[in-house]
Amino acid sequence: MECIQHGEKSFLKFRKLTESGIFHFSSTRKGWGGNGQSRFTGDPPERYQSYRQELANAFQFDPAQLVIPRQVHGTRVAVVNELTVAADLDETDALITNQPHCCVCVQTADCVPILLYDPVQQVVGTIHAGWRGTVGKIASKTVYEMQRHFNTMSEDLIAGIGPSIHLHAYEVGEDVIRAVRERLPNYRKLLKPSTSKGKAYFDLWEANKSLLMTAGVPEEQIELMGFCSFSHQSLFYSARRDGTDTGRMISGIMLAK
Repeated sequence: MECIQHGEKSFLKFRKLTESGIFHFSSTRKGWGGNGQSRFTGDPPERYQSYRQELANAFQFDPAQLVIPRQVHGTRVAVVNELTVAADLDETDALITNQPHCCVCVQTADCVPILLYDPVQQVVGTIHAGWRGTVGKIASKTVYEMQRHFNTMSEDLIAGIGPSIHLHAYEVGEDVIRAVRERLPNYRKLLKPSTSKGKAYFDLWEANKSLLMTAGVPEEQIELMGFCSFSHQSLFYSARRDGTDTGRMISGIMLAK
């Protein structure tokens, strides 16, 4: 992991993706203008346009290069190409593309951001995985969609799992426990006992790493950043800690050519 500064803003990068030469980032909460509660999609546009401009200015590219879906905690994966318009990205939680200069992004505030890079076919992907997306296996599905649309070989993929809520802070109720047990075969490894009746702690990091490995991504090519959004209040927004109206981090990846 590497921390870089652009003015007052701090961004985190994955070592494996950096070594591969691919442009990428995960933001922190530091240095944003306005009310400081950065958001990158939503209604009305006035709420997020200035933050998109700030992000583009930090990396010196056009804000039109930012492609950000309207996330709904689902499992839809969209292919981004030169014909893609904003309406194509409604109810979408993962993006894949082989288009250069197209920065595909997701925003998070406890949910798991995942970045994918295929250095052979030159394809990138980004995933937003909350508990619903995780039990819906969006990580595996995104790998399969890269295979289907771009002939990606899963063993070529490099993956980064970004800042998100850690097991120790993510206590869940019976509905989540039931979904994990029904949908994820390794649920015994993912659910840890809680002293609260009818509750358990859910390991989103391990769940998504396991889903990537199930799809064929080698374990040694998956990097876990290891930052808990709930615990590191000075660095990250957390919907569980601060409420859902808090700001959002953004994670993105882009082919330069």
